[in-house]
Amino acid sequence: MLYSKIEGEGKPLLIIHGYLGMSDNWKTLATQFVSEGFQTHALDLRNHGRSFHSDEFTYEAMVQDILEYCQGNNLDKVSIIGHSMGGKLAMFFASKYPEMIDKLIIADIGPKYYRPHHQDIMAGLNAVDFSKKPERSEVEELLKPHIPDFGTRQFLMKSLYWVEPGQLGFRFNISVFNEKIDAIGEALPENATFQKPTLFLRGEKSNYIKDEDFEMVKKHFPNSEIKTIANAGHWLHAENPKDFFKESIAYLK
Repeated sequence: MLYSKIEGEGKPLLIIHGYLGMSDNWKTLATQFVSEGFQTHALDLRNHGRSFHSDEFTYEAMVQDILEYCQGNNLDKVSIIGHSMGGKLAMFFASKYPEMIDKLIIADIGPKYYRPHHQDIMAGLNAVDFSKKPERSEVEELLKPHIPDFGTRQFLMKSLYWVEPGQLGFRFNISVFNEKIDAIGEALPENATFQKPTLFLRGEKSNYIKDEDFEMVKKHFPNSEIKTIANAGHWLHAENPKDFFKESIAYLK
């Protein structure tokens, strides 16, 4: 079963991270949701964080993981916040098991197909040869030419851990990502719909949900509203956590 960090009492709220992320990225926000009466379940998806590694990496398989997680934790009805790949997964799950969803929040991703666009990040990650036993600082130096943005590097460095004394590694399954990078961009099936209220939050400086995507969003999620988080890009929950939380909690309550 998926690894998760469960906190608080109350209505269950699943938090699903994006590609190359993990539950730890949501620690601060999860605590805020707990203080508002939710039991938060911050998940690590397969091939990420502390969850299991698998050669199968599809939305279909990940939907099954979420279902088994809910069944294993006796969660009949949940609210979900999903960011990026986690948001796409939340859409797949909600359209397949609508009866299990209370509220749905999708952060900065649409139902459309996204072509692979993580090539620089993958090149940076693949440039790290752990057999040479690099230190943390050396790993960052290897990432730098490919990933000049400090924030993105720090985000990726959070997945570094000591496999054993003197030996670092990444928690995510880089070899499977190299092979299955296309899977992340998959579109929601043409006939998939979710009729219940849904909130889409997009970053003002992000191009993941464009104005011209609104029609497609409404086709799959006829009862949805789309709001823009100011002064934030794709990592809207990290770049403007105050407004992200304000919009999320107002909708969840």
